[in-house]
Amino acid sequence: MSVSPEKFGDVSRRTLLRRAAAAGLLAVPAAGLLSACAGSEPSKSDGGGAAKSKDNPFGVKDGSAVKVVVFNGGLGDQWAKEDKVIFNAKHANVTVNMSSTQKIKTEEQPKMATQPSDLVMNSGADMMDRSTLINEGAIEPLDDLLTAPAWDSEGTVADSLLPGTVADGTQNGKFYVVNVAYTVWGNWYNAALFKKEGWTAPTTWDEFFALAPKIKAKGMAPYVHDAVHGYYPRWALFASIWKAVGKQAVVDIDNLKDGAWKADGIVAALEPWEKLVKDKLLLPGKLDHTQSQQAFLDGKAAFIQVGTWLKNEMAATIPPGFEMTISDYWSKSGDKAAKDVFASSGEGFVVPSKAPNKEAAKEFLRAILSKAGSAKFAELTKSLASTKGSGDNVQDTALASANSLMKSGSSDLISVKFPDFYADLDKESQNLSEELMAGRLTAQQFVDKMQAAADKVAKDSSIKKQTRTA
Repeated sequence: MSVSPEKFGDVSRRTLLRRAAAAGLLAVPAAGLLSACAGSEPSKSDGGGAAKSKDNPFGVKDGSAVKVVVFNGGLGDQWAKEDKVIFNAKHANVTVNMSSTQKIKTEEQPKMATQPSDLVMNSGADMMDRSTLINEGAIEPLDDLLTAPAWDSEGTVADSLLPGTVADGTQNGKFYVVNVAYTVWGNWYNAALFKKEGWTAPTTWDEFFALAPKIKAKGMAPYVHDAVHGYYPRWALFASIWKAVGKQAVVDIDNLKDGAWKADGIVAALEPWEKLVKDKLLLPGKLDHTQSQQAFLDGKAAFIQVGTWLKNEMAATIPPGFEMTISDYWSKSGDKAAKDVFASSGEGFVVPSKAPNKEAAKEFLRAILSKAGSAKFAELTKSLASTKGSGDNVQDTALASANSLMKSGSSDLISVKFPDFYADLDKESQNLSEELMAGRLTAQQFVDKMQAAADKVAKDSSIKKQTRTA
């Protein structure tokens, strides 16, 4: 992706995006981020000191400047440029220096111990590890942003956000990450093609396996996926696990509960994916995210699983008449949570603890989360923002199908926390997801190896443990 969604399922890729997770933070020149930031005092701000009011709750000072770094992935960066306009309409005398990149860790991490940017969108394959940033005090808690007045609506910023957004950005009891995108994941298909062929989009694995021979008879592969980045197939695998065994089993996995991976139903949840591979229903080739998405658009495969950044990321190559439509991940008979939908906030912004203008950074976040800003985000990206009502006035079939999927789901949203908690376990789960989808692991072997990896983290006293309660 790029929403591209970073988080796992709290991440976005992008979040979403949710995507990417580095195994750990690289050392920076002269002093590593960890040694430089641990125990250090946050910098004094150069941008505060003005009178505080409802329209300026952080006291942003006229004549100051704020440096904003945007991840330019599947969602692009035009939406952020619109936020700059919104911000300057209220703060005309504050200079916004905005830049875009896909190399967040490479470019921003070396600055964290000295003079970082004021606001950084920590997303994409080259993102900084969230838990390390938090545990080492490298980023600022943003609880005061949540209690600040919303930019252009009644109530507080927290009141304006979609369910799960605050929880997704919270760790160790404090709010650190402001996720601006709201991603829905599932299986995408071309509704126009299905109408033409008289096919009904499956809702269960049994229906998919019954349809697959008809798809192959038309010279198409039934399915295609990103075989390069392990967090892509991981989204689908964990959606299947949650649907099969329910929320509490996934909470136990996140909390490193002894034997959590051995819970009844987990292996069975993954066996359809094993069958999909063994039955040669995947489009051959080691394709990455954009290559697999293009193959889907070219009609080489009937289904692909990604998030709602898909349309924006591939906008330049969508064929005329292609009706991009998302449906829920397929369930099995007897699944405990078949109606739960995989959706979460992603594409997270952080404010470095040593940022020179934290006040303006927080104020810029208020602008991003505004009704006007979120509406522009949905209009430009064809994806939901994490602010309530962002897609209400956007006419788009892909976004409409995502809204429909959300409305048909239950009140519980599928989410997995351990990738945000533990960098090594995150990376291992990506590697094992790739192996399963390459046919080099069975469902049972995947589960056994994940349990072993979880046990290793649980027994390592040097790793700070996190607890998921909801």
